[in-house]
Amino acid sequence: MATLIGMAGSLRVGSFNAALLRAAVTLMPQGSRLDTADIKGIPLYDGDIEAKQGIPPVVAALKDRIAAADGLLLATPEYNNAMPGVFKNAIDWLSRPPSDIPRVFGNRPVAVIGASPSNFGTILAQDSWLPVLRVLGTQPWFTGRLLVSRAGNMFDEHGELLDEKIKTQLQQFMHGFVDFVHSQCKADATKHH
Repeated sequence: MATLIGMAGSLRVGSFNAALLRAAVTLMPQGSRLDTADIKGIPLYDGDIEAKQGIPPVVAALKDRIAAADGLLLATPEYNNAMPGVFKNAIDWLSRPPSDIPRVFGNRPVAVIGASPSNFGTILAQDSWLPVLRVLGTQPWFTGRLLVSRAGNMFDEHGELLDEKIKTQLQQFMHGFVDFVHSQCKADATKHH
């Protein structure tokens, strides 16, 4: 059984990426689960706050949830051809202190999906995550790519995914990512014996 955790990189109530994540929850392979986490309430990163008050409780709790999961799914919007600052800020907090990076991110399978109202999906935002995922020591899954363009036409007013083609692609993506997570878990088990 694989347990994944997914985060959407938007604070907007009607976020297309939060809606995409909710759809992914319903399309998981049997015997696996996708839990979602919220980045709301994470303050702007400030080294003075970290030095004086430590890691905010909302960040510490999210770090523990990621560390307990078998894999991490990022649903990224695209702002000005890159990842949103609010999402990068969350990851920056989650990587503090640096000594905790191996526990939270080290060798963790990670996949990136995204939805955008534009015609190009979130290809540049997804690409902008690659150096971040590399420096954190994750195992990004590159085989699958899910770019939802014209997202305003793909979801109804309640955030339900309407487009059957995208649903099928998302289901295939999640199955592929879960297979990758299982293969990484097996590789890790072999290394430790």
